Amino acid sequence: MRRLISFLMLGMLCWGIASAYEFHNESLKYKVMFKWGLINKQAGDVVINLKNQDGMYHSQLAAKSASWADKFYRVRDTLNCDIQIQDFLPMRYEKIAHEDKDYKHDVVSYRREGATTYADCTRYETREGKVRKDEQRTLEAMGTTVDMLSVFYYMRNLDYPQWSTGHVLSMTIFSGKRKELLTIKYLGNEEVKCDNVKYNTYKISFTFTSDGGKKTSDDMWAWIDTETRIPVKLEGKLPVGSVKCFYVK
Repeated sequence: MRRLISFLMLGMLCWGIASAYEFHNESLKYKVMFKWGLINKQAGDVVINLKNQDGMYHSQLAAKSASWADKFYRVRDTLNCDIQIQDFLPMRYEKIAHEDKDYKHDVVSYRREGATTYADCTRYETREGKVRKDEQRTLEAMGTTVDMLSVFYYMRNLDYPQWSTGHVLSMTIFSGKRKELLTIKYLGNEEVKCDNVKYNTYKISFTFTSDGGKKTSDDMWAWIDTETRIPVKLEGKLPVGSVKCFYVK
C-alpha cells in the first residue's frame, strides 16, 4: 500500500523538452481499495491538488488510511513539488510521511549542470518521538528525471497516440533517499469502468529497478483517460492481496 500510495503521491518534466499539454488548477480525489480473497474494502483516500501560479506548478498530495486500516498500519502522508512551467523542470520535492510509528521527512532540491541533474537530498527520520537519523546526500542523473509526485503529471503528458503497443520509455526517479530506474511500457487502449462510469484509456505499466537492474517492487499499472488525461485507475500487488486506486469523479 505504501508503494502504491507513494506512486499516487506520485511531471511534466522531460529535461529541456517542452510539453504539449498544459495543466490548470485542479483537485483530484482517489479512493484506495484493498483486496485479499473475499475482502474488498476501502483502505484510504488520496487528494492531489495542483495550482498554476507565477510561472510554476505547485502540487500537493495528501494520503490517509481509513479508520479500520489505522489499526493495522496508520498512514498520513503529504507530498509537495514545484515545477517550472516554462521548461517543465522540477525545482523542489518534499515528502512528509507518518507511517505507523515512524516519521520521515525528505527534502530534495534540484540543480543542473548541462545535461546532468543533481538532487540534493536531506532526510529527517523520527521513531516514537526521537530523531534517529539526519542524512544528507547528493544524487545525480542524466536526461529525464522525475520524483514520486512529478511523475504523476509526467505520465499524463506522454504522446500515447504516436506510440505502438509495447513502446517503452525509461527515466530516473528520485525517491528522496535513493534513485531508481523507472520504465513505462505502453499496453494499448482499454475501456475501464470506475464507479459506473466508462472511460476509454491508455493503459501503461511501471517497473522500478535499482542501479544493478534488480526489481525493487512488483510492477504497477495505470489507466489514463484519453480525453482528460486524468488517471482513472491504478493497481499494484502487495505481499498479501492487492491495492487498486479509483478516481472519484
